Amino acid sequence: MHYLILYFLAGILQDFLLTLNWRFIAKEKAIPAAIFSVIVTIVSMLVLYNIITQLDKERGIIAIVIYALGIGTGTILGMKTKISSKDKN
Repeated sequence: MHYLILYFLAGILQDFLLTLNWRFIAKEKAIPAAIFSVIVTIVSMLVLYNIITQLDKERGIIAIVIYALGIGTGTILGMKTKISSKDKN
């Protein structure tokens, strides 16, 4: 059961960072966007690898749903987070 909490938290982390990544891209902030892109890729690949290799079919489907719920939550948090910008246009 604890693995579901980890997948949920990983989903939050992944999409929180992904949403911030897109926001940095929109602001043409290349370095933060690149850093967030690398972290998002590592988190998502580790979670998917773990689901595919460590869980049976029934637990894997539940884990994917919980992971997706975390991703949705991460998107909301990423959108609500303020990003400061010195060059307000």
